[in-house]
Amino acid sequence: MSACDPQKSETANDNVSTNSIDEGLPREFSQISLTSTSSQDEFYNNGHSEVALKNIYGYYRSQKLCDVVLIAEGCRIPAHKVVLSSCSEYFAAMFTGSLKEAKLNEIVLERVDATALQSLVHYCYTGVIELKEESVEVLLSTASLLQLHAVTKACCTFLMKQLDPCNSLGIALFAEHQSCLTLHKSALEYTYQHFIEVVKHPEYLSLQVDQLANLLKSDDLNVISEEDVFDSVMTWVQHDNINREKHLPTLLKLVKLPLLSSEYLIDKVEQSCGKIQECQPLIMEAVKWHLLPERRTSLSSHRTRPRTSTIGRLLAIGGMDGNKGASNMEIYDPRTNTWSPFMRMGTRRLQFGVAVLQNKLIIVGGRDGLKTLNTVDCFDLTTLSWSTLAAMNTHRHGLGVAVLGNGPHAPVYAVGGHDGWIYLNSVERWDAASRTWTVVAPMAGARSTCGVAALRDVVNFADIRIMIKKMLTYNYSICAAGGYLYALGGHEAPANTMGGRLACVERYDPVTDTWTLLARLSYARDAIGSCLLGDRIVAVGGYDGVQYLNLVEIYDAESNTWRNLAPISIGRAGAAVVAVPPPHRTL
Repeated sequence: MSACDPQKSETANDNVSTNSIDEGLPREFSQISLTSTSSQDEFYNNGHSEVALKNIYGYYRSQKLCDVVLIAEGCRIPAHKVVLSSCSEYFAAMFTGSLKEAKLNEIVLERVDATALQSLVHYCYTGVIELKEESVEVLLSTASLLQLHAVTKACCTFLMKQLDPCNSLGIALFAEHQSCLTLHKSALEYTYQHFIEVVKHPEYLSLQVDQLANLLKSDDLNVISEEDVFDSVMTWVQHDNINREKHLPTLLKLVKLPLLSSEYLIDKVEQSCGKIQECQPLIMEAVKWHLLPERRTSLSSHRTRPRTSTIGRLLAIGGMDGNKGASNMEIYDPRTNTWSPFMRMGTRRLQFGVAVLQNKLIIVGGRDGLKTLNTVDCFDLTTLSWSTLAAMNTHRHGLGVAVLGNGPHAPVYAVGGHDGWIYLNSVERWDAASRTWTVVAPMAGARSTCGVAALRDVVNFADIRIMIKKMLTYNYSICAAGGYLYALGGHEAPANTMGGRLACVERYDPVTDTWTLLARLSYARDAIGSCLLGDRIVAVGGYDGVQYLNLVEIYDAESNTWRNLAPISIGRAGAAVVAVPPPHRTL
């Protein structure tokens, strides 16, 4: 018996019964049925197709009635044209069309693996095939050639289960070559998700420059910061520095250099790439981004748009809901577009202020349902633990809170609000170094529930009382982005009068001292929670005059459009919404 004999692989491949024709007869007779009318009888055998296929398989095993021999790598595989054609579009076209092979009894298949071909012919008779890690890629490519779609799909599913940082790049490239789009997508997504681990394996170091460039183009790379991306480029280049250094200008264009710290730019990027003339404009672009923040609008490019994993995540905290006050938090992951339950606040608070300082969430003032608070809680996003900070000098609810700057000791401002008796114009500043609150210069007028944002290192206050001469409508939610102030939703009349809710959005340009109407929200509402996530504004929840909403929208300034994100689990109005840094470990 030759190595290609159909009977040789029975033990490994045949998982179905191989009863002889005679052995199948009792079962056949047990599955017959007879239906009658007055003029005729109709006989129906439930097991006919199964018995017939078993018999055909028996002829294949004994090499009887075969009318074609497939030859691959010198291996001869007798088979039946009708069986091959019924399972494979490739063979159907070969044997039923006008090709010369239709009249031949022996068909030579060039560049086809003999073992894979034998397994696939066996599959045509049995519907069974064995998948092994060491041979599945050859089997997939052969099945793809023969257009055995069910086997191709099974191989792809098998490979998806085998994805690992050491092989995901190879599987992605293989799937692309085989036009297996679903497998290609899954392998790429796995590579993006596990990028930090993938770059440690030989497959990454063996990439061609165009393959690496395609990888770096994706904003879905799961990295802590852009430093990881630059480090990965240098790892690839230094693996074969003599031949790869010439590719640095091409690859450096795909690293978001402006988003690196100024120290890293000088100490690492300039040191590694500064001597290459074509890299110098890219380094200078990044330096300008740091030195000229007022010009960032004109300097914006794909290199200044952060990757999804580096923009952090979004926290929606508290707010008014159907139960008249939520104390829970929800966290949004932009990589998966999903909201998940997070922590609960230590105490019940309404109308409080929130700030993020480094990896700490500061919750300031508010009211507990009975009294106005001056207490301040701190939640450490790294250790997931609560602590208490020094209390403010004044009890406040409906206050605005903003952080001025990005350093570890950036001051936090608590602005205005209501102390339970009167509206306040006072302002307090938290000093992280001394851990104390200090009263600073007051606002010109007392106000509560005002929008507060830091724009160009200045704290800005906005509400209907002071912006009425400049704003085109009455807005309440305010945030800063790209050198502008944005005001979202609100009333078409002051809050203490009856008025409809608004879907309008306005942008304030401090250079021209003008407000401009932008694309409208999809739904009119006020009491929207908003903040900057990466380089885009997100609007969360709100109140439409009847119900609390769970809508979440994100604004694209380039196209001046809003699009929906996944909704929060419950409708909330006036929720505190803040962006928190990307975690170094899963929260």
